[in-house]
Amino acid sequence: MTPTLALVLGLSLLIGLSLGLLGGGGSILTVPILVYIAGFGAKEAIAASLFVVGVTSAVSVIGHARGGRVRWKTGLIFGTAGMAGAFGGGLLGSRIPAVVLMIAFALMMIATSIAMLRGRRKVDPDKAYTDLPILRILADGAVVGLVTGLVGAGGGFLVVPALALLGGMPMAMAVGTSLVVIAMKSFAGLAGYLTTVQIDWSLTLAVTAMAIVGSLAGARLIGRIPEAALRKAFGWFVLAMGAFVLVQELTGL
Repeated sequence: MTPTLALVLGLSLLIGLSLGLLGGGGSILTVPILVYIAGFGAKEAIAASLFVVGVTSAVSVIGHARGGRVRWKTGLIFGTAGMAGAFGGGLLGSRIPAVVLMIAFALMMIATSIAMLRGRRKVDPDKAYTDLPILRILADGAVVGLVTGLVGAGGGFLVVPALALLGGMPMAMAVGTSLVVIAMKSFAGLAGYLTTVQIDWSLTLAVTAMAIVGSLAGARLIGRIPEAALRKAFGWFVLAMGAFVLVQELTGL
């Protein structure tokens, strides 16, 4: 195993750890790892990221479902709308210049990091959870799916707040339900990209396997690590990564 491959696989653990603990953030790490360390092209990295995050999220759902932390009706409706948006975003993204996609991805990273550093508003624990209106779920799902399919990022950290804040869903349930949504729209976005993009399946599958290990570890660590501290540390890391990607792409113009 080469040092580069070992580094890629080691960092892949963080992808799953983020998904398992926070319900999002996997693609924020996957694309830079594949582009700047593994040497993937931007479009190939985004397509591979959608596969890695989709499979890892699907596996992570199992543990959350066993713990009663998945609201299936809301997740499946949101995910279905997200699939339509993600497939369209994948088709569109595969035809947009790579540098534009990477700049958009960097801006998404920076926006995500700011949201993470600000933290989530607390949901009133006395407020009973109610299903969101169907039309609102469909609209939000389509928009989030479009963003995810286009740049391969922005899923979990848009879905979780929507579920928690708009419907009063408990945070743990919002994280579990978001993984259903992320898996569905990731595969739809991948389908859109694969109409024109080829990826290195051997490395992609290896990264996916390591990410799954990380997600299982993350699920075990829920409740043992203060979420606020973890979120802030991860937020600063994502901000630094986003700034790095933005500078790299802008200086290359």
